[in-house]
Amino acid sequence: MSDVTALFWDVGGVILSNGWDEHGRAEAAKRFALNSADYEERHKQAEDELETGSITLETYLAQTIFYRERPFTREEFKLFMFAQSSEKKTRAPSSTN
Repeated sequence: MSDVTALFWDVGGVILSNGWDEHGRAEAAKRFALNSADYEERHKQAEDELETGSITLETYLAQTIFYRERPFTREEFKLFMFAQSSEKKTRAPSSTN
């Protein structure tokens, strides 16, 4: 028996939409009046660590958005961020009978 207790894989673009891609981040920049060039640079610096689990979402947000005071809350931003992901609708395989 294997010692494997969990299996993780990248579901973005397969099971879920690519919710936090450049389009989602651009929408966030508009919605929250962020400097998009600054945000993208900060995102690039934190992206690999976030995607590999080396940092938490809270740390990511502290480094990219909440490194200074904002007129919105972390919770408002996270709700927007999570809303960018949606289940991809798949078609059932067609029958060849």
